Amino acid sequence: MTGVPPTLTSHPSGVPEPGRYETPFVAFQPETEACPALFTSPHSGFYYPPAMQSALRVPLMDLRRTEDAFVDDLFADAPRFGATLLAARYGRSVVDLNRDPRELDPAMFEDGPPRTCGMPTARVEAGLGCLPRVCVRGEAIYEGLLTKAEGEARLAGIHDAYHVYVQDLLSDLKACHGVAVLIDCHSMPSVQPGRRRLADVVLGDRFGSSCDHRLTGRIERAFRGHGLSVTRNSPYAGGFTTRRYGRPKRGVHAIQIELNRGLYMDERAILRGDRFADVRTIVASVVRDIVDLASGMASQ
Repeated sequence: MTGVPPTLTSHPSGVPEPGRYETPFVAFQPETEACPALFTSPHSGFYYPPAMQSALRVPLMDLRRTEDAFVDDLFADAPRFGATLLAARYGRSVVDLNRDPRELDPAMFEDGPPRTCGMPTARVEAGLGCLPRVCVRGEAIYEGLLTKAEGEARLAGIHDAYHVYVQDLLSDLKACHGVAVLIDCHSMPSVQPGRRRLADVVLGDRFGSSCDHRLTGRIERAFRGHGLSVTRNSPYAGGFTTRRYGRPKRGVHAIQIELNRGLYMDERAILRGDRFADVRTIVASVVRDIVDLASGMASQ
């Protein structure tokens, strides 16, 4: 378990230089009687090591625009209701925590990939594997190639450490409550090429396979009750996290929530928007509904 700071504060004025990918996430523990829910924010990290920054061929802001900025803040009330909140520290361009660690592009490394690569996927071919090759505009991130050692350091020190924690915590929740519920929290650009206007919220439950249908339905009704539009599984059905952990027949449920960034932030400047506080209040209400349902599932 990581140390737990007293409050959740995104984007502090200064971030201390860690060791070799130390403390890749921060865990905020329940502040009241614990429930079987875990909220994760794998893409809200904003820290980029100086060595990486010195190797960039694009402005750092281009990487920043791939972050799910402020999502950890939007879900910050989860511990107050008895859930655990896990927030990433590193930007998703350092390593993508919602990708399979085998989704690697061998051409990124000067001395070969750090691990066995899986079959090429559309994401890898597009440069968006576990170790991303391109930024938000499709331009190459790095001036040169990465080394195998650097790739392995990121995978082991950040990706592996994060998912070991997630797996261990879900196992603990399942053992304690008989059920575990994982809510993977994300954001999405308000405008995407070739798509119509996106909904305010997209819920991804792997087309009903990663969680009990009651969970998806409760979350959808909760957001709609606040006047937000909601779709399921399009264009996001859930990524590596929901696929890996969602085993409803075994009592482990996983669902992905995507929030439209246009609701609460200035996407270009990466600043909180005028509606941020209102959206956070809505999210807190939805979180409370999720916790209530998770607790009810545990008591059955």
